[in-house]
Amino acid sequence: MAILTGSCRLDLWYVHVAWQDDLVYRVRFAREGIAGSVPEELLRYCAGRPADLSSLRSVATEGDTTFAKIYRAVRAIPCGETVTYGEVARMVGTAPRAVGAAMARNPTPIVVPCHRVVAKAGIGGFSPDLAIKKTLLALERRGDVCTPEKRGVNR
Repeated sequence: MAILTGSCRLDLWYVHVAWQDDLVYRVRFAREGIAGSVPEELLRYCAGRPADLSSLRSVATEGDTTFAKIYRAVRAIPCGETVTYGEVARMVGTAPRAVGAAMARNPTPIVVPCHRVVAKAGIGGFSPDLAIKKTLLALERRGDVCTPEKRGVNR
């Protein structure tokens, strides 16, 4: 089966996705959309409707590398919550800089919700635009996209 590509809208951005079945290969943000399909749960999430992104797998979490371990830990952060780079580092047994490097290289943002990882004294970074991270965090804070069983307790 071929890898599918498509995009959906998220605020002022488009979310481009390369995927096959439940496996997501790449997610990136762009100013222009591309034709094609996007996994239903990502469509729901980007439209601000309840979505269970745990039904999707990410190529980033496969294997036993430090980055894969970091990505698995980040996937475990409940919807609507944030943790610091240092907290993720302690979970995985690495340094906060390694977590920052992994977040900067995350091939599947949203599926591996790097927007939930923040700096100790602020929001931290997000590529290509910090406004995307703020939009994603706001969506989750409102609770619109979090299914009840995936919602964090610290609201």
